[in-house]
Amino acid sequence: MLTVLVDYDSGNLHSAEKAFQRMAAEVGGGEVLVSSNPEDVARADRIVLPGDGAFPSCRRALGSFGGLFEAIEDSVTRRAVPFMGICVGMQMMATWGREYTDTQGFDWIGGEVVKINPADVTLKVPHMGWNDLVISELGQAHPVLAGLQTGDHTYFVHSYHFRVSNPAERLAHVAYGGEITAIIGRENMVGMQFHPEKSQANGLRLIGNFLRWRP
Repeated sequence: MLTVLVDYDSGNLHSAEKAFQRMAAEVGGGEVLVSSNPEDVARADRIVLPGDGAFPSCRRALGSFGGLFEAIEDSVTRRAVPFMGICVGMQMMATWGREYTDTQGFDWIGGEVVKINPADVTLKVPHMGWNDLVISELGQAHPVLAGLQTGDHTYFVHSYHFRVSNPAERLAHVAYGGEITAIIGRENMVGMQFHPEKSQANGLRLIGNFLRWRP
């Protein structure tokens, strides 16, 4: 089994790579490879798309690696390879990103990525630090969320959030002057706004569950 963490020059993947390697060793999840090579993505049994920074620049960067996005899309949408998007990698699953300029996303999960605008003006943006998950009914039944429960906390750093069109595709949210999408999913795809690799035991559990997941 091969899990590929896609490297498209969008942030330091070292901590994510270490977390996935640790959990792959624990759960018998096979090999973990960081790569920007479309051929590696095409042969992967699981694909992880991280991302730090602004939506438009991440989307552009992904498109600048010849054939890389096409390999991801073919694997995920045609061959149903399990996929995890992390932070901006999750946001790119949306129809649109509204950060700085309107940018088309993958349109895998309907919705748009918009600026966080807390109802409580004392809350700062970016939304940064630990926050408690509120897991939906569908989220409670999802294999990747097995062992997690409402009240468990994960680590966030972001100024924009994913407003999901279909509420059934939002598996968890957090409260931050309003509801902020934390986990999305449908079929063979999941996405997390927080950083599982920085979320201690809860994040490692999610990674381990993903590496065992057979949707």
